[in-house]
Amino acid sequence: MRAALVLIALSLTGTASAQPLVSAAPDRIEVTVYRDPDRGEEAMDLGWLDGFALISERRRVRLPAGESVVRFEGVAGGIVPQSAIVTGFPNGVVERNRDAYLLSPGTLLDRSLGRRVHLRRTSLATGVVREQEAVVRSGAGGAVVLESADGIEALRCTGLPETIAYDEVPAELSAKPTLAVRVRTAAPVEADVTLSYLATGFDWEATYLAELSDDGRSMRLFAWLALASTDETGFPNADTQAVAGRPNYERAEVPPSEGGPLELRCWPGATTSDIVDVVQGEEFTLSGAVRVDDVINELPQVESDEGSIIVTASRVGGMAQVAAQEDLGDLKLYRIPEPVTIAANSQKQVALLVRENVPVDTVYRYRDEADDTDVPDRPANRFIVTRNREQENLGLPLPSGTVAAFVAYRDRPFLIGQGSLADHAVGEDVEIDIGAAPGVTTMIEAVASGRDWEEFDLTVTSDRPHPIRFEAELAVPDDMRLTRASLPERDGMRLWAVEVPANGSRTLRYRLQRNPRPR
Repeated sequence: MRAALVLIALSLTGTASAQPLVSAAPDRIEVTVYRDPDRGEEAMDLGWLDGFALISERRRVRLPAGESVVRFEGVAGGIVPQSAIVTGFPNGVVERNRDAYLLSPGTLLDRSLGRRVHLRRTSLATGVVREQEAVVRSGAGGAVVLESADGIEALRCTGLPETIAYDEVPAELSAKPTLAVRVRTAAPVEADVTLSYLATGFDWEATYLAELSDDGRSMRLFAWLALASTDETGFPNADTQAVAGRPNYERAEVPPSEGGPLELRCWPGATTSDIVDVVQGEEFTLSGAVRVDDVINELPQVESDEGSIIVTASRVGGMAQVAAQEDLGDLKLYRIPEPVTIAANSQKQVALLVRENVPVDTVYRYRDEADDTDVPDRPANRFIVTRNREQENLGLPLPSGTVAAFVAYRDRPFLIGQGSLADHAVGEDVEIDIGAAPGVTTMIEAVASGRDWEEFDLTVTSDRPHPIRFEAELAVPDDMRLTRASLPERDGMRLWAVEVPANGSRTLRYRLQRNPRPR
């Protein structure tokens, strides 16, 4: 559990402490996931998600007359506290401050400072357990000092198995990420409250599957919307959407929680083999009705497949339901048509789009590099090219993501390449580089030279059983010009576009002439 668990509690400025009212879980959740704005076309790093989510929760709260502290349990562990907005209370929120105490062995001990606890010690010789009362005199940041009728001693420094039992969990501690607010009402009331906040540790990406037809002139384009969360809180049956684009967002730092694991330091008189290791979750138990394990087990049980991907694709009338795209100012919103569960520490995939019979061209492209001369059999890259228009059965914003291209062979799909897709607006050209095509090779040979010029042959050879479209992009140095070949310019390069016959080759001869020196 990372140190992003946050508890926002209100100060008791000049008033007596009120008994907290606990809202254990929301009645309705809406989660909007924003991509990492700096990730570009790269795939998500599932170990470190730098996107974020806007989470909105609806809760029903019963308030007595007077002042009350309301604790909203089960918020996201990565909550950005300064972003939290609470609406729906009749008189609004009186006050709030940040605190960060969550249930752990360290915080349990710290919040019991000066209180009586039960010290249980087991004899290694007889197995008899002796229990006595003790007072906690130091916190969790070092040697835990206890005072009992026998005097003052440090925990676990006797060489005997020892444990501390508590009568209760302090009211200010929670086993779940919690947001607490102080409110005031003149009379008892039931209120529908909306809690909205930003949370870190989320991200999403599009994953495209392109299935090319036998003749390579069309494709079926399918895309998954992959949502990922590294948050320890799950959100069951949430209305979920994803936002594409670059909102004006300044990354916020999530304050760390206080407390944490317990550290024990001492110099026991017994041998090290006689000392039982401190194990979090076993070291501290609670006498009576409340135990640490009991509190933790009360966390809501949601589907959680850490390290796996949960796939959701409901169907209506035999067709997969896909995310509906909406405009959100300059951003694009993809709304999932039915509630889904965003489990803790998990990934989930839902259908993003399906497009049939998208006309495409296949282009083999070579880009000239300075050291390519006399390098034989340099493969060209294969590009799938189309336009994002309704005429091509597209005509919708395409979010960036990875692309896997397949062809069918004997009724089975075979992967022919992988690439990436940048964000594309409606009307833009779409070019997907799916990698090298070993059967289409190029070679540049120096064939002649003079005092201020040099001639080259660029030869492309194809083993394809049908004609192919080939493009070569040639770089011309600043101090030279291209002669003996009239080639148009594209993106600062000279472009040679040609059709290569089936199982054939084509050659371009061009000259690079040095520019005359200015007088």
